[in-house]
Amino acid sequence: MGQGTCPPKGNFSFSWIRGRLQHDQIVSGIDWSVRSNRIVTASHDRNSYVWNKEGPEWVPTLVILRLNRAALCVQWSPRENKFAVGSGAKTVCICYYEQDNNWWVSKVLRKRHDSSVTSVAWHPNNILLATTSTDGKCRVFSTFIKGVDTKDSKASSSSDSKFGEQIVQLDLSFSWAFGVKWSPSGKTLAYVGHNSMIYFVDDVGPSPLSQNVAFRDLPLRDVLFFSEKMVIGVGFDCNPMVFGADEKGIWSFVRCLNEKISSFSGSKYGSQLSEAFGKFNGQSEIGVSNDGIDSSTSQGVIHENCINCVASLGKAGSSRTLRFSTSGLDGRVVIWDLENQEDLSRFL
Repeated sequence: MGQGTCPPKGNFSFSWIRGRLQHDQIVSGIDWSVRSNRIVTASHDRNSYVWNKEGPEWVPTLVILRLNRAALCVQWSPRENKFAVGSGAKTVCICYYEQDNNWWVSKVLRKRHDSSVTSVAWHPNNILLATTSTDGKCRVFSTFIKGVDTKDSKASSSSDSKFGEQIVQLDLSFSWAFGVKWSPSGKTLAYVGHNSMIYFVDDVGPSPLSQNVAFRDLPLRDVLFFSEKMVIGVGFDCNPMVFGADEKGIWSFVRCLNEKISSFSGSKYGSQLSEAFGKFNGQSEIGVSNDGIDSSTSQGVIHENCINCVASLGKAGSSRTLRFSTSGLDGRVVIWDLENQEDLSRFL
């Protein structure tokens, strides 16, 4: 029930209580399970709900999180029998369904994080979970829950780890860390920092191999693997950026998808600093001229503000994905297709 709300006097049905189950503050995270057709949401009101479709309506079920700070992000596990909720309380809640009591409960990763958890990402084995935080670190934990998970011989090392055990802590970023994702095989982990860098980590464990890729544009907020050799990054530059790996596994920046063409005249010179400032200052005004930026640099850019989410749009039963969507603070949702991007085919 919402704060300050009391049930009506006399007899009342459970349907009335169920009708009061809804978020009353900003919804900061949402994820949709493909197999079970359920939606999970997280909010600044410190609550999370699992929404099931009953007839024409979506009916919420409260999840017991026991948070004292806002819930910031949420994601279903690959098998959809668990989901993770990152929070401003420096904790991560691993939630699962209790059949006997007919409700969703959680086990909490209480230690390790020194600040808010900004993003979570599940490994394909359904047990390992990667997190990023505003303390600048990326961590990988075991979330094995007895009675919910089963030990898999293919992932014996992670299956043998106890719940909450930290597998590795990555101190590559000296600034806030945001979006994190695993590659389709789970061999590579990528995450981004607020210092305009993206980090790639192989052989996640006691002795990981890492690469840092710096770029001149504004910081990224989220990333998405399209293959083992290609990553799409989105963020404050309002333009999806492509990163690719060569035959030796060395990652580098390839190009922006919606390439901007700059045509500076002899009387207009702008440094990278003034260009970045211009993007911040005139982000929502497409075509605004600036002494340091020619107006053509912003023309043709689809998003007009920070892109804060990127999601795959794969077809059912298909292992290869060529379409994805982005959403931003400009209120736009854009669908991108890589079908005719010939120069990127070598990475797919």
